[in-house]
Amino acid sequence: MAKAYLPPKQTGIGQFVDSIFLIVLVYGCLMLPLLFNFGGGESAAEAPAEKTEITWQSLQQNEVMQAQWEKLGYSPEEAAELINARFDYSIEPISLGVTALVILGYFLFVLKYSEKEYRDVIAERFGRTQK
Repeated sequence: MAKAYLPPKQTGIGQFVDSIFLIVLVYGCLMLPLLFNFGGGESAAEAPAEKTEITWQSLQQNEVMQAQWEKLGYSPEEAAELINARFDYSIEPISLGVTALVILGYFLFVLKYSEKEYRDVIAERFGRTQK
C-alpha cells in the first residue's frame, strides 16, 4: 500500500514572505505601466484656439451626461481634459505573444517543478502505475 502523501510544511515566516512577495508583484504589475507612461492613453487634446469657452455642447455631452459630470463635481473645463483623452485599444502582436509565452512558461515551470508531488498524490489515490 502506498504511503499517504504529506505536503511539505511551510513556516509562518515563509507564508508571510510569500504573501508580501505576491503583493509586491501585483502592485508592481499594476503600477509600472503608470510610472513609465505605458497606460496607452494619449495626452488630453487641446481645444482649438478659436474656441475660448468650453461648454457641455462643445464636448458633445447631453443633459444626462452633463448632470452626471456635475454630480461628480466637474465643470466643463475640468471634464474636457478627461473627455478629450482617448485610450488606444489596439493590441500589439509582439506584446501579446510575449505575454502568452510568459504564462505558458510559468505553467510548464509549475508542472515540472511539482511533478514529484503530483505523482505522489496520484499514486496515493489510484495506486502505482507501471512505466
